[in-house]
Amino acid sequence: MANETERLAGFLYEIGLLKRYKRTGWLVAGVKDPESIADHSLRTAIIASVLAVMEGADPERAALLSLFHDSQETRLTDIPYLARPYVTKASNEEVTGRQTRGLPEAVAALVTGAVAEYEGKASAEAMCARDADKLECLIQAIEYREHGNQNTRPWVDSSLAQLQTASARRLAEEAQKAGSLDWVMRALNDDEDL
Repeated sequence: MANETERLAGFLYEIGLLKRYKRTGWLVAGVKDPESIADHSLRTAIIASVLAVMEGADPERAALLSLFHDSQETRLTDIPYLARPYVTKASNEEVTGRQTRGLPEAVAALVTGAVAEYEGKASAEAMCARDADKLECLIQAIEYREHGNQNTRPWVDSSLAQLQTASARRLAEEAQKAGSLDWVMRALNDDEDL
């Protein structure tokens, strides 16, 4: 059996697959070069920390849950919703358990604990992380629409329908009103005021 450090190095290489794997739902929508799973997870973690602060939860914990929420996709890939009725898959907790087998105990506990909490949907941080996942999808859909893909409305609608926290719902409403580059003009105007 490989030693823990060797397995840990392998785990880090495995996680790197998330940078190369594309989010397949966007391929279904006709997006030519969709974001990677890692791209999605990064913004999801940032959104989760913001939502957690707004909801009075722990932003660091919410971000951590978000960083690992799709880590199983190194082995499962990103199965689009369209395929889910036809595919039987292992639970995310089971996949994570296999991914972390043989890792240093503290590392395995960190990762499996984060995934179990996210999947358990019980903590405030898990709710914020789950809402962040949907809010990130909504924002990405709006960006793709602004870049000319008119097939993203179902992703906006399904994301809106799944939001649980008041903060996520407020941000989703604002994201739909604002253009994805409105912040640029504000930033330029703010810089002129300096």
